[in-house]
Amino acid sequence: MAEYEQVTQPFAPVYDQNSRILILGSLPSVKSREQGFYYGHARNRFWPMLAAVYEEPLPESIPEKKALLLRHSLAVYDVIESCEIRGSSDSSIRRVKGADIRTIMEHSRIEKILVNGKTAARYFKSYQPAAYQQLLVELPSTSPANAAFSLEKLVQSWGKYLI
Repeated sequence: MAEYEQVTQPFAPVYDQNSRILILGSLPSVKSREQGFYYGHARNRFWPMLAAVYEEPLPESIPEKKALLLRHSLAVYDVIESCEIRGSSDSSIRRVKGADIRTIMEHSRIEKILVNGKTAARYFKSYQPAAYQQLLVELPSTSPANAAFSLEKLVQSWGKYLI
């Protein structure tokens, strides 16, 4: 079994003063950390889902991904600042330090907070203030581990909250 590794959030949040919707994952996977950006695993459906919802080409590069987010007033970050984890296994997460999202909230116009999956929702509820929890919408994970949801089902589930 893989050893526990201490992981600290490697990516800055993506947002600007016009961001209205904050999307929070749990923590970047090993593959995302290798790729250098959020949702970098080749089989994660996050970027295909966004492209489908907004009827845009699939962004390939990090600048294209950032541009897609900001063009649609989206912000992206994670709920965990640091933790110990085995590989990318959400079930192995321990010794969590929650992320501080106050700067994002104070320097944008966030109206909704969408969490990407059950793990992100659990840690959001544990570490974020009650004032932010009223904005929370828990959505199905775009992770390849969530095989129960096809890309089409993800587009339907997420799409009603992204417009």
